[in-house]
Order: sequence, then C-alpha cells, then structure tokens
Amino acid sequence: MRSLILLVTLFMLHACASQSSSQLIDSELQTVVEEKLNYYLYFPKNYAVDKDEKFPLLLFLHGGGESGENISEIKKNGPPKLIANGKEFPFLILAPQNPNKNKWWNTRAVNQLLDSIVADHRIDTKRIYLTGLSRGGGAAWEMAVHYPEKFAAMAVICGMTPVPYAAWIDKNMPIWVFHGEKDQSIPISESETMVARLEQMGYDVKFTRYPEVGHDAWVKAYAGDTLYDWFMLHKRGD
Repeated sequence: MRSLILLVTLFMLHACASQSSSQLIDSELQTVVEEKLNYYLYFPKNYAVDKDEKFPLLLFLHGGGESGENISEIKKNGPPKLIANGKEFPFLILAPQNPNKNKWWNTRAVNQLLDSIVADHRIDTKRIYLTGLSRGGGAAWEMAVHYPEKFAAMAVICGMTPVPYAAWIDKNMPIWVFHGEKDQSIPISESETMVARLEQMGYDVKFTRYPEVGHDAWVKAYAGDTLYDWFMLHKRGD
C-alpha cells in the first residue's frame, strides 16, 4: 500500500512539473503604426515658372516646444519663422509637426511624408537636405543613421546624438553641427563627443560653437545666408 501511495505521489509531482515548465514558441504579428503629420511646404518663387526644373528640398525638424496640434507653433523658430518674416529661399522647405508633445519624433513617419512630397513634386533627389534643432536635431541624427543614402548634407543644432551609431551615417554626406556652450538643456558635450567620433573616422564635419549662447543656438545658426549657401554647394554623388 505504501508503495502504491509513493508511486501516485511521484506521478502527480511529475505531472505538475510538466505543466509548469517554460516554453518557447514561434509566432508573428503584422503591426501597423499610423501617425498624422501636419506640415508646411514652402515653394520658392520660381517653382511655378520653371516648369521643367527640379528643385532642392530642405527637411526641417522643429524642437520639442513646437510639438502638438497647432501647426502655427512651427513658425516660432528656424526657417519657418524666417519665411513668416519675409525671407525667401532657393529651395522647397518641408516642415512637419511632431503631434506628440511628450514623445520623440516618429522618424519612419517623417520619412514616409518626405517620400510622398518628393514623389508628388519636382524635387531633385540628389539635393535633399536635412536640418533640425533640439529634439528635432536628435531626430535629424536618427534619420541620418536610418536613411544614410537619402540626404546630400545635414546641419544639426543642439541635438542629442547617437554616438554608438555614428559609423552608420553616410561618410560622403557633409555635416555641420552647431551648439551653445552654455546650453543647460542639451549640454554641448553631446555635440563635442559626436563630432570627435566622426572626425576620428574621417567624416566631413564642421563644428560651430557659440561661447555665450544657451539652448537657442538655432537663432544664430539659421540667421543670414551662410548655412543655406553651404547646403546648396552639395549634391549627392559629387
């Protein structure tokens, strides 16, 4: 009888152990992520006149303060502000708005928007330029990492940097980095470390430091024509 009880007990323990053992299964799920992006699209004066000409395009990514659903917020800084004040540019400017105030840019959605604009307008695909400030500067770095063959030149103003992925950026794409030395939001060390890594690997990178500037280096960086003339010097494949 004792042997029978022992045998039943062992059987039950084995059954319980079998039921609680870990498992590894194979499966899959097709996901769909949607993002509604409001945007401004600026056309240069001669776009409507020169019907056969293809034009450069500058993709501008704003900072965290302009995120949300009020598209007019984009006009607070950068090229959109300059356009609102009457400045003219020789290229199209695409300025999307990040709809999420407390989230990073969805760069996949931005890339999809960019591809759509390029497909629907007369864009020179060898002269697509990229720039961003603050949170948009971080997104610009991210786009350069994920889409290394898309942009002819890039300018980043006080953005967080993906240093471990620096080598994924196209080595043939010129880069200009701007940062204020007194930036308390995103310290200049972010840009210093990234620029040093790129220079070490032989990248074509410029670095402009503003000694008495905080987290608004974009005011100086986007002023005048120097940056925009620099963009126009570059074309993919040159």
